[in-house]
Amino acid sequence: DDFDELVVSNNDVVLKNIAEDLRNHLPIEAMFNSEHQAIQKIHQHPLPMIHVDAFLYDDDFVDSLCEEGKMSRSYCTECGSYKTSSLEFISHSFSLMELKFLYQHVLPDLTGKVVVDVGSRLGAVLFAGYLYSSASQLYGVEMNADFCQLQEMMITKYQFIDRIKVVHADICTQASLLQKADVVVMNNVFEYFLDRQEQARAWEFIACNIRKRGSLLVTVPSLKESLSKFQTDIQLSQWVEEVQLNYDVCMEKDVDREALEQIRLYKIL
Repeated sequence: DDFDELVVSNNDVVLKNIAEDLRNHLPIEAMFNSEHQAIQKIHQHPLPMIHVDAFLYDDDFVDSLCEEGKMSRSYCTECGSYKTSSLEFISHSFSLMELKFLYQHVLPDLTGKVVVDVGSRLGAVLFAGYLYSSASQLYGVEMNADFCQLQEMMITKYQFIDRIKVVHADICTQASLLQKADVVVMNNVFEYFLDRQEQARAWEFIACNIRKRGSLLVTVPSLKESLSKFQTDIQLSQWVEEVQLNYDVCMEKDVDREALEQIRLYKIL
């Protein structure tokens, strides 16, 4: 048991090292200029919003950046006054806590299984899957070349090449990969990167191709919430069944319960 604990905490250290390496290759907002649409959407949000990547920056890190004046948690509602409101933070990545919850509590034993992360971005889901699960293959599908390059760099540096593969592509070209997946992870995946019509098309493609009975789909936010924003022909009740999760199993201190409850698990019918 002590040995297991040692291995797990060593894996935490590896993930934190990867996060540090990635921070050194990215601007503080962890977005590339090549993500025009996402940047624009964040700017158009009715309330001021800032992208803080949860894999790269945990709360303590954000606090220290705020103290250094490199980041702010609030914005001024009337310039020049003391009236300030909390900024809305958005992350396109899972935090370390969420990743551990995903692999240690949400998903079953993945020995021999294929995991596909749609929009793999910095690779956090892939790296955590390598360290915290026995999945035989972890595929990241990412359409941004800059992020693919970063992921490849980490895969090489940390010698993950035997089980992780990054595919530089639009998910709508990856039917056969989705069809063979045992687990598909979709974290906040299309909303900031595609317009509504494209989102609807992408979801319909997903629903047509994730069809392996008994395979699992992990989403943030819920499918219902994601699909409520536009018209599709997807009949959820005929496609998936939601698996109730126990959010109390995560016993770590400072658990962000709200973030965990965004994570939903579905079984393909």
